[in-house]
Amino acid sequence: MTQLYRTNSKNKDFQELTQLFDVFLVEIDGDEKDFFAQYNQIYIDNVVVCYENEKPLGCGAFKKMESNIAEIKRMFVLPEARGKGIATKILNELENWTKELHYNSCVLETSQKLENAIALYRKFGYQEIPNYGQYIGVESSICMKKIF
Repeated sequence: MTQLYRTNSKNKDFQELTQLFDVFLVEIDGDEKDFFAQYNQIYIDNVVVCYENEKPLGCGAFKKMESNIAEIKRMFVLPEARGKGIATKILNELENWTKELHYNSCVLETSQKLENAIALYRKFGYQEIPNYGQYIGVESSICMKKIF
């Protein structure tokens, strides 16, 4: 049985999962890894970690982008735990949390190469938008938004 735990980026399990995520992203982003890394070394108040039998299997987070817009960050599920609906549970929990905090929309950035992630976001109702902020001009990035 999986359990979701709300925490922050000081959580040891979140930190370990995001380190594994960063290793995974090196394979995906290649030469762009240093560009993306500079935006992933931030403190985040709103983190969700998914556990099964006390083992952390996946995580996700969000941060305030504007007064009513949250940015989804650091979505990752261990390779051996994929296909079990964990990312769906994490994203659902993140969206519920953003609504509780009175955000009316979420944005995110992902790699064009992460087809499963893109499919998940589309399933949740996210639609592609022009790249925003630091992702403007980054051809490997896809930015998406969902309005509640």
